Amino acid sequence: MFGIPSKQAVTITQKAEAQIAKLMEKDGHMGLRIGVKKGGCAGMEYTMDYVDEVDKNDELVEQNGARVMIAPMAQMFLFGTEIDYETSLLESGFKFRNPNVTDACGCGESIKFKDVEELQAEAVAASKP
Repeated sequence: MFGIPSKQAVTITQKAEAQIAKLMEKDGHMGLRIGVKKGGCAGMEYTMDYVDEVDKNDELVEQNGARVMIAPMAQMFLFGTEIDYETSLLESGFKFRNPNVTDACGCGESIKFKDVEELQAEAVAASKP
């Protein structure tokens, strides 16, 4: 739906690959669907859900046994994002390093993206040789 030929929509670090594969194996899920929704103090939040069936409009990213599907409405907001999995003394979870984020709230739970027009212009520029 939204993408640049021969360029993966998102990248997944080795730690995230291992965690996603572990989650898929645990309950026999096909992968994780990543999206965005309105919410939080900065305006948008990431979503992650188990997937048992790939939607034909999802962007599918597979790396070393880890399978991530990107919901159609989230593709332009997530393009270029690196997905990592971090563990610390107090918490562990997926972290998104997203070049399309312009602002985030203090707690790190919600984000604000570049304007849609700016994202589309960047995609067009990146797709040209």
